[in-house]
Amino acid sequence: MKTWVILVAVLFGAATAFAQPAREKLRVATRPVKPFVLQDGGKLTGFSIELWEEIARQLNVRSDFVVKPTVRELLEAVRSGEADLGIAAISITAEREMRWDFSHPMFDAGLQILVPAQPAGIGFFHNLVSGVFSSAVLPLVAAVAGIILVPAHIVWFFERRAPGGLLIHRSYFPGIFEACWWAAATLATQADQMPKTAAARVAAVIWMFTSVVFIAYFTASVTSSLTLHELRGEIDGPEDLPGKRVATVSGSTSVEYLRQQNAEPLEFTDIEEALDALARERAQAVVYDAPVLLHYAARQGRGRVQVVGPIFRKESYGIAFPPNSPHRKPVNEALLKLKENGVYEQLYRKWFGAAS
Repeated sequence: MKTWVILVAVLFGAATAFAQPAREKLRVATRPVKPFVLQDGGKLTGFSIELWEEIARQLNVRSDFVVKPTVRELLEAVRSGEADLGIAAISITAEREMRWDFSHPMFDAGLQILVPAQPAGIGFFHNLVSGVFSSAVLPLVAAVAGIILVPAHIVWFFERRAPGGLLIHRSYFPGIFEACWWAAATLATQADQMPKTAAARVAAVIWMFTSVVFIAYFTASVTSSLTLHELRGEIDGPEDLPGKRVATVSGSTSVEYLRQQNAEPLEFTDIEEALDALARERAQAVVYDAPVLLHYAARQGRGRVQVVGPIFRKESYGIAFPPNSPHRKPVNEALLKLKENGVYEQLYRKWFGAAS
């Protein structure tokens, strides 16, 4: 009796297994790009990976991941049929739309700038030197050096023959140097002598009033320049990129943008190499996808780098398919369901800390 029961159970299990259709397996191309795709001990994780796992659960399909080092190779794997689709941090562009199909946007992002953090302890001195020798202050210094010669020559001309006058030497050299020293000391309100002749004293009074006005203007200019250097670095936004050496990832949308801005793009295989170029001072900045740079600045690069300026050239990430892929529509439906039922928001909060 027991033998018959076991036999029936085995036959029922086998029949059930054959009755259920086999789950489809999709080959998914991806590439490491923090925090969207991370390799942790041979296992893939990250925002994009977990999002795809939720989509695959909705579609009831299995997945085999095909890891590629660059966006270009990832997209080529999708185009050639090596993979059924691709997911990572793939920007949807007009050029790419001509060769691939994309899902609905799975993430809204854009480009941002990463620069070295200002070292503590030298910020004030650096800003002081930069402010004093800025393009706004140096012309004032040069102008004063020239203007000082005017009262100096007037005082020398009238004082050179005055007995017991301001000047010790009557000849042009070194008498004119003594007069220039007096004019500079008067400008700094440090003069301890006054000319003896009437004409020289009139010139001295005019120069004193002129000095008061100039000192006020010079102080305001230096203060403004120091404040500007305190608030802004060498690169503070997209408008500062032209002519700068900027590291980025080869094949990314940031390369095209940097060329349009007349910057000097340094292309690397992956973002880690670009960040290393910044650390070694081979590049003055890194321009790349904002979420990637923000994630790095808040974690591995904390205290050593900082993100500056707003997000620019806003773009969206999508899942890439070969043209006319039968998987595109089901994936879009699953993605919309995840956004409606709150699963997408939970994943976003987990990896980025705020709702999309």
